[in-house]
Amino acid sequence: MNEAQARSWIRDRFGVSRETVLQRYGELLLAEAPIQNLISASTLDSIWSRHFVDSAQLVPLAGDAPSGMWLDVGSGAGLPGIVAAILQDRPVALCEPRARRAEFLAAVVRELNLEARVSVQMSKAEAYRPDEPVAIISARAVSELSQLLRSAAHCADLSTIWLLPKGRSAQSEVDAARGKWQGTFHVEPSITQPESGIVIARGVRPR
Repeated sequence: MNEAQARSWIRDRFGVSRETVLQRYGELLLAEAPIQNLISASTLDSIWSRHFVDSAQLVPLAGDAPSGMWLDVGSGAGLPGIVAAILQDRPVALCEPRARRAEFLAAVVRELNLEARVSVQMSKAEAYRPDEPVAIISARAVSELSQLLRSAAHCADLSTIWLLPKGRSAQSEVDAARGKWQGTFHVEPSITQPESGIVIARGVRPR
C-alpha cells in the first residue's frame, strides 16, 4: 500500500473531513518527530501507510465494543490513540508516562480541537485509574502481551475489547499469555503488513 492508496483507504471509510484532520495531525507529527524521535526516520515519508492506516484498521475491529472510553496505553506519538480519536466519536484517554511526549500529545489535542473527548494522562498504565472500566484498550509496540495485560487489567472488565498490534510475534505472545490469562484471543492479520498480527482479546482475566 503506497501513500496515495493509504489516503484513499482512509477517505473511503471515514470521509474527507476526518482525512483533513488526520492530515493536520500528520503535519504536527512530522514537525515534532525529529525532535523526539517519535517515529522511525525511515517511515517519515510513509506515515499514511505505515502509521495512519496501521492505526485506523483498529477502529472497525472495535465496532461491537460497549459504550465507554477508549484507553490507549503508551501512546507515544499518538499511535493509535490520536488516530482513533480522529476517526471515531467515543472518548479517548491517552496514557503516556514520558513528560515531553505527553506535552506533545496535549498540544495535538488542543490543535485538533479534541479537548472535549480526549484526555492525556501522564502516567504509566499501572497508575491510571479510570472512573469506570473502559470499553477498549489499545497499545502499539509497548510491551510483551502478558506484561501488557497485567499492567492494564485493572482498567478493564470482561466486556472490554483489547486491540493490540503485535507484529510477527503475535501468535507466540498469545500462546505464552494463555498460561496466565483466560479469555478469547484471536490474531487478525494486519492489512498493512500481512505477516504481522493484531491480537484481539475479550473476557480477559487472570487464571
